Amino acid sequence: MGNIIAIVGRPNVGKSTLFNRLIGQRKSIVDDVSGVTRDRQYGTSIWNGKEFTVVDTGGFVKKTEDVFEKEIRSQVKIAIQEATVILFMVDVTTGITDLDEEVANMLRKSDKIVYLVVNKADNQQRLMDANEFWSLGFENTFFLSSVQGSGTGELLDEAVTHIEQRENELDGLPKIAIVGQPNVGKSSFVNALLGEDRNIVTQIAGTTRDSIHSHYKKFDKEFLLIDTAGLRKKAKVHEDLEFYSVMRAINAIEEADICILMIDVNEGMNAQDLSIFSLIIKRNKGVVILANKWDLTTKETNTLRDSEAKIRDRLSPFSDVPIIFTSVLEKQRIFNAVEVGLKVYENRQRKITTSKLNLIMQEAMERNPPPAHRGKFIKIKYVTQLPTYFPAFAFFCNYPKHVKDSYKQYLENQLRDHFDLSGVPIAIYFRSKSK
Repeated sequence: MGNIIAIVGRPNVGKSTLFNRLIGQRKSIVDDVSGVTRDRQYGTSIWNGKEFTVVDTGGFVKKTEDVFEKEIRSQVKIAIQEATVILFMVDVTTGITDLDEEVANMLRKSDKIVYLVVNKADNQQRLMDANEFWSLGFENTFFLSSVQGSGTGELLDEAVTHIEQRENELDGLPKIAIVGQPNVGKSSFVNALLGEDRNIVTQIAGTTRDSIHSHYKKFDKEFLLIDTAGLRKKAKVHEDLEFYSVMRAINAIEEADICILMIDVNEGMNAQDLSIFSLIIKRNKGVVILANKWDLTTKETNTLRDSEAKIRDRLSPFSDVPIIFTSVLEKQRIFNAVEVGLKVYENRQRKITTSKLNLIMQEAMERNPPPAHRGKFIKIKYVTQLPTYFPAFAFFCNYPKHVKDSYKQYLENQLRDHFDLSGVPIAIYFRSKSK
């Protein structure tokens, strides 16, 4: 079971409005990253203490009449394969259409949890009209207005009962996922890593439907590899669909501790790579960038240093990330990627004693004190690491709400300079401490 809620349905029924309401103030992950101006398609949300990813399938449909019904069918199939919960959206003002019927048939045949969401039921007459949708045969039917937001709370209360929390997965072996867009070399990387000597690999069925965990134990290294690359040969039809690769990536990220994000070095870090990178960071997973196809680069025009600088520039402000240049084809630095991934796993579990933390951070704060807010001097008394499954720190001070973002960034940089936290997102909180 994963943590994806997918919204499906024909165009113009209000999917995007519901999506924006579900992710609320937590902006779509694709908006937070510099250089990304894509449609909003997926974002993270928290409800009743459960964190999950919301996917709006509408953002993936090409706007051409002749193919859109076919694409909607494809997306419903993919949602059936990949999502935990499906919100099937219809519009009371148009009644039940042929396409609604068709989607309903596909969903009824699946064993997925489906909620029928009847939108625009915002007055008494429309609520009466909405009753015809019971004929589609879904036990879980909700009437709501995604514009006004009425009914969304009840819908989410129900939907998140099927979302599981994975916070306490530090026990056992490190879980490393290989993620990235299609055709960057993920399958070749996995094959090169696992090698022909298949007896060292045990296939373990994963927690997400059809994901395979390969137990790697070789050269004094042991971990679970979450392999989404070589799965479902029968799903070849989906491989060119951006939506499909996004869903695969989200599920893999959910399960992993560390993500090795593969990119094509000749394409650079593009918008879709940044979206995946941002989701990894949002989920507080460790990350290593693997820039593949270095053998195809023209070295004269593209030096290693230039390429690395360009990638780091795109990742800003979180650029404390290991970047490895590789050629999977020539088996260059394949095992180096694993070693670095396991090092990031260690970094993610790093615990720093309160005394050492305060010694170093107090000195950093004396060197560069927090800027005053409207004549009030901000004094940070002490800092402690929180008992979370990734590095998080609480700074106790007199005016926690008035610490500027730029100073928060300074504190993060100081933590990174003094403690090895490369490849790991860290959280900083300011808590109230009376004078």
